[in-house]
Parts: sequence; structure tokens; C-alpha cells
Amino acid sequence: MANEKNLIPFNKQTESEQRENAKKGGKKSGEVRRKKKAMKETMKMLLNLNLPESEGKEKLKEIGIEDEDLTIQTAILTNQVEKALNGNLDSAKFVRDTAGEYVGAEEEKEETKLYNVCIPAKDIPPSFINVYRDILNRGHLEYWLFGGRGSIKSTFASEILIDLLENNPKMCAIIIRRYTNTLRDSVYAQTEWTISQFSETFEALIDTYDFKVSPMEITKKSTGQKIYFRGADDPGKIKSIKPPKGMYIGIIWYEEFDQMQGMNAIRKINQSIVRGGEDFIQLYTCNTPASRQHFVNKEKKVIKKNRLIHLSDYRSAPKEWLGQAFIDEAEYIKETAPTIYENEYIGNETGDGGNVFENLEIREIIDEEIKKFDRLYKGIDWGWYPDPFAYNNMHYDSARRTLYIFDELRCNKTSNKQTWEMLQEKGVTNEDLITADSAEKKSIGDYKNYGAFIRGAEKGPGSVEYSMKWLASLNKIVIDPKRCPNTMKEFSEYEYEKDKDGNVITGYPDKNNHHIDAVRYALEKIWKRRGQ
Repeated sequence: MANEKNLIPFNKQTESEQRENAKKGGKKSGEVRRKKKAMKETMKMLLNLNLPESEGKEKLKEIGIEDEDLTIQTAILTNQVEKALNGNLDSAKFVRDTAGEYVGAEEEKEETKLYNVCIPAKDIPPSFINVYRDILNRGHLEYWLFGGRGSIKSTFASEILIDLLENNPKMCAIIIRRYTNTLRDSVYAQTEWTISQFSETFEALIDTYDFKVSPMEITKKSTGQKIYFRGADDPGKIKSIKPPKGMYIGIIWYEEFDQMQGMNAIRKINQSIVRGGEDFIQLYTCNTPASRQHFVNKEKKVIKKNRLIHLSDYRSAPKEWLGQAFIDEAEYIKETAPTIYENEYIGNETGDGGNVFENLEIREIIDEEIKKFDRLYKGIDWGWYPDPFAYNNMHYDSARRTLYIFDELRCNKTSNKQTWEMLQEKGVTNEDLITADSAEKKSIGDYKNYGAFIRGAEKGPGSVEYSMKWLASLNKIVIDPKRCPNTMKEFSEYEYEKDKDGNVITGYPDKNNHHIDAVRYALEKIWKRRGQ
């Protein structure tokens, strides 16, 4: 069990202490296993003893059981079958389970043979149980593990890496951080510690690995599988890796991947590594960046079928793993600096003070909700290229001051006739009022000629500032990321501009705001009302 005592970094122990601690755990667990094995053998011997002469033995002979099969075990099983036939549910369950145990014995034996090592249940962080199952079932390729301090995400990543390595003899692994000089005291030490912890359950597992720091790698002696440690600041050493013959790098773990130079850098590394095999797992771990403009926070909003996003925090980790001092400090920060607490301990995006919209709720808006929307507003911001044509459909709940944006259209170099036809395909009719940017009177005229019910936004001095403040003051702006990916991107990334000293500049930047403008135009009749 991980606790404050045995969480001492592995690299801080002497070599003799490392071996001794691992062997102590291995010896203790070995004794328990030997006792269980002896008990099992004794029980097996007793069950196979010949059945003594009795009335029951004669009954068994009458139903055709041969003398050599007249054992205590046979008598017990026959008795349970009779009870099951008479309606005893417990006996019926016993017979069912026992029959399945014998029928599937060979298959189970083969499966056990294939799966040698798995993370001990006591060592799986509770919040990662479903992630662990998903990985074993290969539900996804990418696992993005976010969280705050003490969320145990790196511990889990190192555990699953060894788990996968032990049970896939053709796989090697690579662990990557931004800078090479951070590897030894972080992920290398973490991996050593994990193998030593596994040795408590799987006796002396640590003795089956060879540890080297020059070059920095860990090798499984029996198979030759390797765990490589590389920094992204030396991409040449990543490209030059050649796993042992017949093997491939099937496991990639990016630790503190928010420190990488962006998704393009990560993609290039993956392209140079992912080859030669069919079974791959990619692990990405980091504390959630505060800024919504950070490439990690922007990328995680992109819908990708083979990517699982997981968020954990210290509250789901066993207290004895963290220690009371850690808990006390977290609670103190919660009371004195709630925004810092939300980001650093809970792992939520909180912004860095520059986000215009702090009231966003990014989630699916289901069809049942949309059917109940009775006040719909539609807006258009005209564009050609590079500025896009942007359209949005939304519902405003005035009682709860909540805006729901559930549809969009975005395109470049598309004629007014074509965009109108595309809107009609979305269900827009000649009776639906559209409010559009009044700067393009010709486009509004075109739409009217097509039969659209359209008006130009009134705008006027101060309208941008007032409407933006009104949107930012709503209780919630709910945006469906699947139906409106571009709208979600604009609202979540829209920030105040700052001067060279980091001070916020008054006003709202006129860039990357086409859907924001379409929303402002659509709701003009609301935010211009007195009292809004």
C-alpha cells in the first residue's frame, strides 16, 4: 500500500535499501501464497478420499457412478444437484458455477498464462478503475489524464506501463518529457519505485529488470523489452531508437505534456515512434493548465473517437497515500484562494484573468432539450475569405438568464444563394427571423429576394461593449461542442488583449469573433431592452 513512508523516492534510497525493501515485500507475500497453496493442496487431498461405506455410497452406485469415482467430492456434488432439482437456489448457483469452472478450466488456465502481472487492486487509485478497464479492453488509443496536485495520475501511468509491458512480450515503452535533464529524478525514479512496489505482490519482480542511467533505460532481462527515457529537446535521439528484433514501441507516455511545444511537436514524435506493431497505447499526463488558450486545453475540446479524457483530483486518492499535511494545505488554499484551488488542486480551467467569458458550460444539448426551446434566435455575420460566413441558432431562457447555442454554419467562399440553401437544409424557413450584420446591405437584400425573413442589426455607438458585457454577465452560456465546434472554440478562447507588461487593455479585440458577433446580432432585441 502506498503511504507517506514507502513513497520515499526510489532514487533517494541506497542500492542496498532498494533491494532489501523490495525483497521484504516479496518474501512476505511469498509466505502468504505458500500457506494458501498448502491449504488448497490439503483440501484437494481430502475431497479425493474414497467415500466410506454408507447408504449414500450405495445410491451413487445405483445411478451408475464407478467405484474409482466414489469420492467425497462426488458425494458433495451429487447432493448439491439433488437440492438444486428440488428448487434450492443456492445449490443451483453452486452447480452452475462449478460446472462453468470445470468446462472453462482449460480456457481459464490459458488466459491466466497469458496475463501474468496486473496492478494489485489495493494499488489502483479509485478514480482510475474504469480507465484501467478501458485500457485492458483497448477502448481507446489516447488516454489524456488531467488533474490537480495529488491526483495520483502519474502513479497510475507508471503502473499501467509496467502492467502492459509484463503482459505484452513484444512491446517496448518510451517515456518522454520536454527536457532531458528532468527525466532521472522524475519518471525514471517513478518507474523504479513502481516496479519495487509490484515486487510486494509479484515476488522479487524488481530482480527481473536491469536499470541503467547511461543510456537511461530499463530492460526486462528475460525478454529484452526496454523502457526508454527521452527528452523532446533532443528529437534526434528519439528518432534513432531501434527496439530489439521482433519488438516495437507500443507504449508512449508523455509526462507533463503541457510543457511540450504544441500538438505539432507531439504529432511529429508519434509519427517517428508508432510503427512496426498493431497494439498501441498512448498516455498523456499533466496538471490542467489554467489558461483556456493553452494548446492542451484547446486540443482536449476537439472531438476524437480514439481519445479518452479523464480528470481526477486529490479527493479521490486514499488519504494515507497523501498524508494529512497535504490535505490541510489543500483545504487552506480552498478557503484563502479559491481560484487557485480550483486549478491547482481540482484541475479545472480557471483562466488567467484574461478570459472574456467565464460563464461557459460546454456540454451536449440533447434533442429532448431542443424540442422544448420556445424562444429561438438566429444570427448571421457575413464573410467570404479569409473571414468566414457564420450563422448560429440559439435559445434564451430569460428566467434563468441562460443562453443555449445548439446550431451553427460556417463556410468560406460561398455565395449568398448557397448559404441560404444550406440554412434551409438545416430547417430555417421563410418565417424564421434572422438578424444579420447590417454592414452588408446587398447580402441582406439578396436574402430578402430569396424569401428570407431577415433584418439588419441596429448596432450603434457602444453596442459592442454593451452586448459583450451582457453576454459575459449571463448565468450560463451553454454550447454544444459537437453541434457547434467553431462557436465553442471562439467563445472559450476569446480573451482581452494585454500590453507588454501583461496589463489588460480596455475594449474587445475584433478578431476570431465571427460566431460571437452572430450571437450578438441574434439577441440584439433582448440586450437592448431597458433593464437588461
